[in-house]
Amino acid sequence: MALALIIALPFLGICLPLLFARLGRSACAFAAGLGPLAALILLMSKREAVFAGEVEVQMLPWLPELGLNLSLRLDGLGFLFALLILGIGLLVILYARYYLSKKDPMGRFYGFFLLFMGAMLGVVLSENLLLMMMFWELTSLSSFLLIGFWNHRSDARQGARMALAVTGGGGLALLAGLLLIGHIVGSYELTTVLASGDLIRAHTLYPLALILVLLGVFTKSAQFPFHFWLPQAMAAPTPVSAFLHSATMVKAGVFLLARLYPALSDSEWWFYLVSMTGLATLLFGAVMALFQHDLKGLLAYSTISHLGLITLLFGLDSRLAAVAAIFHIINHATFKASLFMAAGIIDHETGIRDMRRINGLMKYMPHTAVLAMIASLAMAGVPLLNGFLSKEMFFAETLDQHLLGSFYWTIPALATLAGAFAVAYSLRFVHDVFFNGEPIDLPKYPPHEPARYMKIPVEILVLLCLMVGMVPAYTVAPLLGAAVSGTLNGTVPEYSLSIWHGFNLPLLMSFVALVGGVLIYALRKWIFQWYEGLPRVDSLEVFRRVISEITKGARWMTERLDNGSLQRYLALVLFSSLVLVVYALAPLQALGGKVALTTPDVFTVFGMLILCLASVLTVLFHRRRLVALVILSVVGMLVALAFARFSAPDLALTQLSVEVVTIILLILTLYFVPDRTPAESSSLRALRDLVLAGGFGTMIAMLTYAVLTRPYNSIASFFLENSVSGGGGTNVVNVILVDFRGFDTFGEISVLAIAGIGIYGLLFGLHLPYPRRDYGGRLWSTDSHPMVLDVLSRTVLPMALLISVFIFLRGHNMPGGGFIAGLITAVALILQYISHGVTWAEQRQPFSYHGIAGLGVLIAGLTGIGSWLFGYPFLTSAFDHFHLPFIGEFELATAMLFDLGVYLTVVGATLLILSNMGHVSQDESCKEIL
Repeated sequence: MALALIIALPFLGICLPLLFARLGRSACAFAAGLGPLAALILLMSKREAVFAGEVEVQMLPWLPELGLNLSLRLDGLGFLFALLILGIGLLVILYARYYLSKKDPMGRFYGFFLLFMGAMLGVVLSENLLLMMMFWELTSLSSFLLIGFWNHRSDARQGARMALAVTGGGGLALLAGLLLIGHIVGSYELTTVLASGDLIRAHTLYPLALILVLLGVFTKSAQFPFHFWLPQAMAAPTPVSAFLHSATMVKAGVFLLARLYPALSDSEWWFYLVSMTGLATLLFGAVMALFQHDLKGLLAYSTISHLGLITLLFGLDSRLAAVAAIFHIINHATFKASLFMAAGIIDHETGIRDMRRINGLMKYMPHTAVLAMIASLAMAGVPLLNGFLSKEMFFAETLDQHLLGSFYWTIPALATLAGAFAVAYSLRFVHDVFFNGEPIDLPKYPPHEPARYMKIPVEILVLLCLMVGMVPAYTVAPLLGAAVSGTLNGTVPEYSLSIWHGFNLPLLMSFVALVGGVLIYALRKWIFQWYEGLPRVDSLEVFRRVISEITKGARWMTERLDNGSLQRYLALVLFSSLVLVVYALAPLQALGGKVALTTPDVFTVFGMLILCLASVLTVLFHRRRLVALVILSVVGMLVALAFARFSAPDLALTQLSVEVVTIILLILTLYFVPDRTPAESSSLRALRDLVLAGGFGTMIAMLTYAVLTRPYNSIASFFLENSVSGGGGTNVVNVILVDFRGFDTFGEISVLAIAGIGIYGLLFGLHLPYPRRDYGGRLWSTDSHPMVLDVLSRTVLPMALLISVFIFLRGHNMPGGGFIAGLITAVALILQYISHGVTWAEQRQPFSYHGIAGLGVLIAGLTGIGSWLFGYPFLTSAFDHFHLPFIGEFELATAMLFDLGVYLTVVGATLLILSNMGHVSQDESCKEIL
């Protein structure tokens, strides 16, 4: 699984920089680069096949019923983005070694960096849309960590929160859109989705799915009006900006546009939504970049503008426009990463990024100045540099469209205007920083060239700008052709990468943009005066106000519903359920159906009467907690007997075991609370509760009667027919839990383990007063450990453990299983705590219940992963029959290992909760009582 290894290597390398950080900064950077370098070598070994047009798909079934598989795809588009991620990522790793100060935790930085790199590789190499979505959200989380790396600065924390909120919200919309696409197509595999473009566009849900997907794209790629988070993210360290905002994070959105282009494009919805958004972003970003005084702020808005250009090209909905978009993705990644690194060098050596003060650096930093000027001219689209070629293709495609009817000329006109502003802000970057007099009051003076190796990444990227601009056919042509083939799903139009195409309109537009940009910069004094007269809009302040209003609305809603009254919560739940039941039963002409009810026998009726009586007594005596608990245990016992009466022995055993554990927990809890509950409800509230309880009970009885008297189809027959052949067990309930619905069970035991740890955390350090007297004022008995209980508990323990093992081993074919056996073991062990005290029990049970619960989840998870080794979906079980002398034939199933995980998790989590109840007393000597 080479593709999986390419994604996994950055993840596997996360720990290396943390371990090597003690050996020095260079060792830390070297360790951080090992994983990406190995992944890049592995990726390049696939180059010939990719350039030949081959598409490699590797799939490992995971949850095929849900459409989620661990399927990966490597085509030209994925290869291009993986190359950018790994190639520029390695350069940034080298650059960050010299950029970060000695006070910065370099190991942590590289750990976050590799986490983000692996997430981005997962996005671009995923074949399954749901798997892609998982990595997509991981990029948002890891970018949050990177943007907020300098967490001692408020602007970094605020920028990270804003980026996470905007991209996370877009991610939710994207998830909904991908689910709709999967619903329309019937699959989440990209191969199927890309081949189903006509089906998707013809579906009534197409507009909704497209809008949801584009919301995810636009928020990730900072398209207008979701652009505001990107400038705020410039509070991140410059290596982060160079990586996230030139080649990866913001490119994830345009990557998804390219990836889903064959499936979603070629419609008016696509054109108007994508092209108009891209055009607005292109122009807005270009104009705003000119007025930024912060060096990285200028680059941030220029990034927004170039992302708008790429989006506009995809929106023009022609194959040549898609070629231009892919070409500009490559070019933008190279010149923008080099510019960010150059800006970081300037900041590093001068201590400031304000272009009104960092003037005349050509004299102090000539090498850096030349590199930055070349990259800036590439960004401006000057001939013989890579930016010129893709921008000329962009101008040509804006001319070759007639989608706005007689107003088609507005797109090329506005594109030329945006190009002029691009030249203007590029000139400002060059002139104001490297010329324009002398530096003004620099924190670090005089500035000088950085360390030699800090400039190497910039030199490599600038060299690529020159080579692609001068000899594109010998440098970028194979990569571009493969990426276009991957984008357009194999059909590549004819296009030319020649430097000279003769005198034509695109060349004229480029010339107008160059001259216009020079003119705009020459008139910047008056333009800046006009800009200063505009009202200021602080995006961060607007974001704060929006979040504040949302918080106020949520608080208002919470106060109306969540007032701390358990009665109100139950009343709302019961009332809502009552409305739903009435709504469901209202259309029925007759409540009863044609199916006859089972005639009850005398024992069933007697049990029902006791159950009803116990329920009523529980209500009547609910203010006397201990009495109510005893009566409530009768209710639980009768429910267990009802399960046994109606042929559900597994449920009966489970109910009985849970009932014992619950009663023990409640008894231990009631030890620390008053025996009687004071009356707090008014007569009116009591009447409300009576009406709700009576109405709800009546409606549920009516609903049950309506269901039982009507025929229904169930999936029970499937499980009955396939229990032995598919799961190797005759106990259908257990086979469902550990095989057919094993993933559900795995989730449940994970929740149980988390709940146990959470309750332990709540109890840890909690001290409650030890009650000396009961509610009547009588002293508690001084005999903490009665002899009868002591002797009985010692006798019961081995028998209970033996029964637990028996129940566990027979569970696959007879009533039982890991859950029930775990509860029996937990009850037997907790009895030792109750009868002998915490100290005595802990001395004889030196086990970490955290570890037992964690081991159980781990065993269950490894059992599921083991099926992958044989090419089967996650948690697929296997079984066979074996023969041993003197024993005979017996059956073994891998589901037993999974059941062992369930058993250990139940034991560990239950004891983690119950055993720690003995630690909450203020009096240390009283631990012996519980």
